[in-house]
Formats: sequence, C-alpha cells, structure tokens
Amino acid sequence: MNIRETLEKFASFPFASFDAVAPGTSLVLAPHPDDESLGCGGFIASAVAHGRPPIVVIVSDGSASHPGSRLWPPDRLARQRQEECIRAAELLGLSADRLIFMGLKDTRVPVEGSQFDSTVRDLLDLLSLHDCENLLAPWRYDPHCDHEAVWLIGETLKALKPELRVLAYPVWGLTLPPETKIPENALIGWRLNVQSFLEQKRQAVHAHRSQRGLIVKDDPNGFVLPEHLLEKMLQPYEIFIAS
Repeated sequence: MNIRETLEKFASFPFASFDAVAPGTSLVLAPHPDDESLGCGGFIASAVAHGRPPIVVIVSDGSASHPGSRLWPPDRLARQRQEECIRAAELLGLSADRLIFMGLKDTRVPVEGSQFDSTVRDLLDLLSLHDCENLLAPWRYDPHCDHEAVWLIGETLKALKPELRVLAYPVWGLTLPPETKIPENALIGWRLNVQSFLEQKRQAVHAHRSQRGLIVKDDPNGFVLPEHLLEKMLQPYEIFIAS
C-alpha cells in the first residue's frame, strides 16, 4: 500500500462516537509541543466536553526547531514552547494540571537504554495514577525520529499493560510523497467528528506562534509549520488507528 492508498483508507474509516473511540480516561503522548494540537486538538476538546479531560504528556522540549538562532538559544526556546503549549491547552479547555512536560531533548527522544526505560516507567506510573484506559501515540510512519521514538514508547507500554487501548494519530505521515510504500494492508480505525471543536483546534494550533514563524526572526532556516500540513490537520474530523 502506498501513501495515496493509505490516505484513501483513512478517509473511508467509519465515524464513531467519542465514547466508542475512547471510553474512559485517556493519556495523549505528543512528541513535541504542538503535536497535541495538530493531531489531537479536537479529541482533547471533545474529551473535556465529555467530562473526561485527558492527561497530555509532551515528551520532548521542542528546543531544536531553530538551531541557527542566537537570540533564542535552546533553553529560552524550550520555555517559549512550553508557554505556547499551556496556552493551546487552555484554548482546548484543558487545565494546566493535566499537562505534563517530560523535557527530553528535541530530536533525541531515546529508543533504548536507561533513559528509555525510565521514561516508560514514568508513563506507567501516570497511567496508573490517573486510571487511564486509553493511550494515544503518534502513527509509526510519521517521518520524524521523535515521532518514531514515541510510537515505540507507546508499543512498549501496550506490551507491559495489555489491557490498555492504544490508538495512533498521524501528523507528518499525512505529508509523505504519494508513492511512499507503507508495509501495512489491514489498517483499522475510526474518524472522530470534531467539527464543533474545529475553531478551538485552529486557535490552539495558532497559539504555537514560535512554530509559525512569528517569534524567532534570526534563523531564516528555522522550522515553520507548512501550510500543506495545516490544511491536512484542520479538517472536521481526526483519524485514530487501532494499534
């Protein structure tokens, strides 16, 4: 299956109610500050509206998006991105006490070793503390090292906690070249109608101002969220793939 066929498959997923997609409390794993809004903003707002606000964990500090900036060194940029994320969560109706920043280094989220193991242990503790039944993690074919690492963390949590319902959400995978091969044929999942929360989601995405080229002005090669990604993410539904 190639990406074109995969996207067609996603578009044919059946619509399901919020309770059918994610019964109980959810933990959302976001590789960077902004992935929570891009991939799951409608889900988060819907969960809040259903009286089941999720725990949202931002895994990396997002400090590597503008490596050429002198005015915004990594520590300052990490603080800025955290502030933006808190504001985005607020726009989605999520209180700051449900938002957790793990602070791992951007582009260096581990895939093995002691830091990987400690990250998994910390997340297991959070799942138990908040009695989470669902885990949302990035799609395995999102082409970014941190997204791939966080997907692996999600798979490890699932292996350790088999009763956990794990759902994957795509972000960068939606922008892969059309002929990119995806070695999966049996994709199963659902679409969640987020039309009534779409304006909240749009505002939350726009709250990540450093990623929209509005804050850091001295790094012409720094990251800016591309319009073609925003176009794909700001749809009246979100995609959740059974893992």
